[in-house]
Amino acid sequence: MTRQLVLVHGRGQQRKDARAIKREWLDALGEGLAKSGLTLPIPEEDVRFPFYGDTLDDLVSGSDDVADVIVRGQPSDDDERRFIRAVLEEVRTVAGISEDELVEVAGEEVLERGPLNWSWVQAILQVIDRHVPYGSATSIALATRDVYHYLTNSAASRAIDEGVAGALSPEREAVVVAHSLGSVVAYQVLRTFGAERGWTVPLFMTVGSPLGVEQIRRYVRRTGPARVPACVTRWENVMDERDVVALYPLTADHFPLDPADPAVVNRTDLSNRTPNRHGIGGYLDDAGVARAIHDALVR
Repeated sequence: MTRQLVLVHGRGQQRKDARAIKREWLDALGEGLAKSGLTLPIPEEDVRFPFYGDTLDDLVSGSDDVADVIVRGQPSDDDERRFIRAVLEEVRTVAGISEDELVEVAGEEVLERGPLNWSWVQAILQVIDRHVPYGSATSIALATRDVYHYLTNSAASRAIDEGVAGALSPEREAVVVAHSLGSVVAYQVLRTFGAERGWTVPLFMTVGSPLGVEQIRRYVRRTGPARVPACVTRWENVMDERDVVALYPLTADHFPLDPADPAVVNRTDLSNRTPNRHGIGGYLDDAGVARAIHDALVR
């Protein structure tokens, strides 16, 4: 029996046509395969696309106004705002944005009051947009917000996990490709259910994954040590180094595993063609990414 391909999407897909999104993924993958003279080696009906965009949107409250998301939420959202602010501070550090640049935008008092005040948030958003190539502070904050809710909202995580888990079965080996927030979801699902449900995943490929971001990594570890899921034979992580949602490769420095072996195989030399260097099309149309998926499906 042929293997199946399971595609796990990221954020921002709510109220869209799941079939159209799947088509976009397959078209981009087809472009990548064609660069090596290849085509998809399985029928399209063997490609599963578990869609959870509406589920996440229904369960996660809040607008897409970044000021509301980070600062102006209800008092119960304090942990969320701290989480998002911490990620923005991590982006600032990695991007090499200096304290002088923050002072230039918002004044000396910003540094004195620290990153838990609104002026600091306004400043860091402006500076990221000005000085980080291809980086949108709003996009980073919103992606981080959705990861936070997935990791902390038990109703959301249960519904999403079961939806994604329904795309896998012990009867069919599955190559799993997951993007952005979807990489966090797929990792949690494979780690939690893979062994007990008898799944076999010859390749787990994450693209544009934020799992290495410190705040996200800390929350993931609350449900168990970071490790290659027992059902996974090989985990490949792919990122464009300019992708500020991914921020880090999943190396021992940024995603230490317990046990350390097998390790995640990282590739960071990819050039994502999309404007923010994070879009799924710019990952799947890469010849190396497409060939790795092809080879895992036919072996």
